[in-house]
Amino acid sequence: MENPYAPTHPEIRDAVRQLCLKFDGSYWRELDRERGYPTAFVKALTEAGWLSILIPEEYGGAGLGISAASAVLEEIHKAGCNAAACHAQMYIMGTVLRHGSKEQKERYLPKIATGELRLQAFGVTEPSSGTDTLSLRTTAVKKDNSTYVVNGQKVWTSRAEHSDLMLLLARTTPRDQTKKKTEGLSVFLVDMRAALGKGLTIRPIRTMMNHNSTEVFFDNMEVSAENLIGEEGQGFRYILSGMNAERVLIASECIGDGKWFVEKAVNYAKERKQFGRAIGQNQGVQYPIARAYTQIEAADLMVRKAAAMYEAGINAGAEANMAKMLASEASWAAAEMCVQTHGGFGFAEEYDVERKFREARLYTVAPISTNMILNFVAEHVLGLPRSY
Repeated sequence: MENPYAPTHPEIRDAVRQLCLKFDGSYWRELDRERGYPTAFVKALTEAGWLSILIPEEYGGAGLGISAASAVLEEIHKAGCNAAACHAQMYIMGTVLRHGSKEQKERYLPKIATGELRLQAFGVTEPSSGTDTLSLRTTAVKKDNSTYVVNGQKVWTSRAEHSDLMLLLARTTPRDQTKKKTEGLSVFLVDMRAALGKGLTIRPIRTMMNHNSTEVFFDNMEVSAENLIGEEGQGFRYILSGMNAERVLIASECIGDGKWFVEKAVNYAKERKQFGRAIGQNQGVQYPIARAYTQIEAADLMVRKAAAMYEAGINAGAEANMAKMLASEASWAAAEMCVQTHGGFGFAEEYDVERKFREARLYTVAPISTNMILNFVAEHVLGLPRSY
């Protein structure tokens, strides 16, 4: 039955699925061992036009909505692949599209669409602030009418080593000099190719999953005033407006992971024989798989609802956050179920379960944790007193 919310885009899903068949488990296992970047995979997605799906046609993209982008990311993960190497381009894009100048769009978007430029790095989180974005300390001080000088540090800036451009949030007005705490932050589009070694330093962070995460240091790095996105001091509002899209897209990846885990578990339960019969005949094996499937289907409805509202221009803050929480938790529950179903083989590299298990764990924590979403729902949806 067709989902009553966002369009399902079956033709997109089929095309993405066919592309992913060229990048099987062995491709991802080798990258995982070496902590490598999936250059060939990203190149294939770019050439097929999937990473420019949100870019307007006048700039070389497909000009489609977030439900189409969600379909792409879900199918990538459902196929056993991982879109973390390139998904930021989709949710960063909204800031440039909504708030960038005509000149900035003409200069960057066509090259991003063709893959000549990679916009993958998102410089927001800092060691001392985490999700408390308003407390960030990285500064951008105006040197003259044409240049800002940036100093500070970002952390968990994924793909900085593999990106040409970074969307950077920095403080341009000291917090004690602003009328509102949400003011004084500005967004810049940084050309990292020009800045690397000239005030910009990148240091990799090795993590439990191959996510190409880094720390980024700014030491008197100069950024042209032409690369300021929108108005100075309004950056927090610009970033915030793109977060609903980020929530929906990450949630879509979680749905894809969950479907991969369920399918993997079902197939194994049918094939694995113990005591003369398939283990899938045992209710102790059946029920966890059925429960995981049910949770994924329920979360999927919320993801599609959030996507439909976003595309319609309706404020989808609550729905996007709930979708991300439900999808990430359903995906993680499916991951645990899949390992349990496989028993010892769930930890064997060749089955890909342990790799996907590690990847799925991330999304209950990042890019926003479940607790932060619960805070949002409690205060802004239910009207409960603000917690401290």
